[in-house]
Amino acid sequence: MKQLSPLVRDWRKNRWVYLMMVPVAAYFILFKYIPMGYLAMSFYDFKLLRGFSGSKFVGLKHYVNFFSSSSFPTLLVNTVVFNFWAIIVQSLAPIVLALLLNEVRKPGLKKAMQTISFLPYFVSTVVIVSMLNNFLSPSTGMLNNLRKSMGLETVYYLGLPQYFRGVNYITGVWQMMGWNSVVYISALTAVDQEMYEAAMVDGASRLQRLWHITVPSIRMTIAIMLTLQVGNLFAANVEKVLLLQNDLNLSVSELLPTFVYKQGLVNGKYSYATAAGLFTSVVSCLLVVLANWGAKKISSSEMGVF
Repeated sequence: MKQLSPLVRDWRKNRWVYLMMVPVAAYFILFKYIPMGYLAMSFYDFKLLRGFSGSKFVGLKHYVNFFSSSSFPTLLVNTVVFNFWAIIVQSLAPIVLALLLNEVRKPGLKKAMQTISFLPYFVSTVVIVSMLNNFLSPSTGMLNNLRKSMGLETVYYLGLPQYFRGVNYITGVWQMMGWNSVVYISALTAVDQEMYEAAMVDGASRLQRLWHITVPSIRMTIAIMLTLQVGNLFAANVEKVLLLQNDLNLSVSELLPTFVYKQGLVNGKYSYATAAGLFTSVVSCLLVVLANWGAKKISSSEMGVF
């Protein structure tokens, strides 16, 4: 009987696992890698029906127009400020939640709290925005009804620029905190329990054990997750921002991703939008590399995302 090669044996043994990977591979090929070829349209006055052969090559024209436009500084500042604080707030909340859940000693209560914190993640962004519109409505919203009962004036929270970021941060924490804490909870299960026992023998309090054992044990996980989050510094939650955006808060809610969406899909300026989108992607890539280097330096380790 002919002996099968290791590759064939591995395929037969794990064929169902490989088949499950096919949709994932197809998704990345169709929507991530093939579109990269169309980044070249940023160097053309691209006409959709004519293609590259029928479109005029203009070089760096769209990049020059984008960088010299009066809206570029505002877009850049809004995007950096909005996403920087979003990363800080929404990265810190899952860590705190994981640390608090790790201190819960009753398994049933711990699982119940985890389940409750996970549920908002499965709520559609459209539904969340609808809930916000009802909750923050200046006429019928629960929050403004409370203000009326206290003799205060109503506030249109979604129409005032100073409240736009805060509303996004709070709802983002509520929606993503439980789901993002899964990684940290998993990392905490690998912490050696003997270290806690030794610390208790030495008289360390619960807060001291938390600060000197628990937090250092997951610092590499924190560094890696922060590195990945930095990559999203220029990639805001476009769907949520667009749904909450209106003419009154446009001064702080117009970000690079929403600008690219409007220029490309709404106004049909494909080449101009591609140039702006490519700039965003390149900067995001550089930030990931820089954050990865910083994580290695801070941790004095070679461990990183790559």
